[in-house]
Amino acid sequence: MTHPPSHHQPAPPAPAGPTATEVTAVRSPLLRTLLDDVRAGKPDAEEAFWRYVSETGAPLVEPDPEGDPAHRLVTFVRREDPERPATHVLALVHTVTDKDRYAGNLAPHLMERVGPTGVWAISHRLRADHRASYQFHATDGTREDALRADRPSWRRVLDHAEPDPLNTGAPLPSRDGRNPASVLELPEAPDQSRAHRRDDVERGRTLEAEVDGRRVMVHLPPGHRPDGGPYALALLMDGEMWGPVLGVGDIFDNLHADGELPPTVAVLIDTMGRRMDDLACSAPFVDWLADTLVPWATREYGAGADAARTVVAGQSAGGLTAAFAAFRRSDRFGLALSQSGSFWWPDDERGGEWLTGQYAWAERRPVTLHLEVGHQEWMLLAENRRFRNILRARGYDVRYREFNGGHDYACWRGGLADGLVSLLGP
Repeated sequence: MTHPPSHHQPAPPAPAGPTATEVTAVRSPLLRTLLDDVRAGKPDAEEAFWRYVSETGAPLVEPDPEGDPAHRLVTFVRREDPERPATHVLALVHTVTDKDRYAGNLAPHLMERVGPTGVWAISHRLRADHRASYQFHATDGTREDALRADRPSWRRVLDHAEPDPLNTGAPLPSRDGRNPASVLELPEAPDQSRAHRRDDVERGRTLEAEVDGRRVMVHLPPGHRPDGGPYALALLMDGEMWGPVLGVGDIFDNLHADGELPPTVAVLIDTMGRRMDDLACSAPFVDWLADTLVPWATREYGAGADAARTVVAGQSAGGLTAAFAAFRRSDRFGLALSQSGSFWWPDDERGGEWLTGQYAWAERRPVTLHLEVGHQEWMLLAENRRFRNILRARGYDVRYREFNGGHDYACWRGGLADGLVSLLGP
């Protein structure tokens, strides 16, 4: 991995010992104990701390300092690397950090060096059902450089941020050459057992194909025969992420094995660099799905003949498109699964929330929608709630939930499984 040019500034010397201010500023009881032990000269105090973290896993999760059982104190810790000493370390907690980045202020997300130790730490008070991906970005330059929040600087941060080596959970894969992320899952976060690969299930087959110049991946249920249908059909936007990166076939295999999903053919649609054109309520794209892709899936795999068993699923702009597809072509798409849908669209002279207005005033379509959005998605939460309210007022069959997380595949992979069962399950 290539790193940004170094400024070659030496790390500031560690203080001789923690002051009273340093001790009281540390919110984590475990870190305060470490500082007390170091101040008392206890041999190997820091090594004992790191052994504990390696055995229990990071981040540190402790009771809420305010005594609320619905919250936890979560402390992210990073061990200083003597070979690559850092002057500043950012903790990038998905969406939590992004909100301040949009406001141009990353200072609340700089980790602090804990006294004379090699421990970098930062604490957040989070609800006990929080889930988020996260990474660290260490630099050896100035504070000003570390806090640059403009878009090019932020992209460089994301290009070089690294997962937490002390997190014992499975990392969240990434693409485009970026590093994977670690995942924070607090004890009351929604179950995601459906989303992880299991050894006790029969595997379906995954194929690659091209339809009218568009790359797709197809995941077939175990025992699939072209003449064995009719099969249910699930069309997934951003297929280049769900297929080769996240292995969504495991989700379908788990759901099939547990009897939560009828035999379903999944078609993962590659955006091929046209995401912002195709996934912005594009009538030509939705008509291509309805008139080219679905008939192809019916001919080749016996899936998609019944609109009531055909679901379009997407996240963000893909979630907007899923709801638009059900609105525009309910003859083909009777089910829509929208995760963190960008229902603010468009941001131009037409005004915002265009699709919400279409559902509000047009004739009601014979479709069912499953919507979910994260509590941390400050740019989407109100818009998704308004869309839900309009659907309910118009008499639509709408299933809706809010999860405590952000615009994050760490949340979406579990939500995808739940939404598929909600729409296609028995």
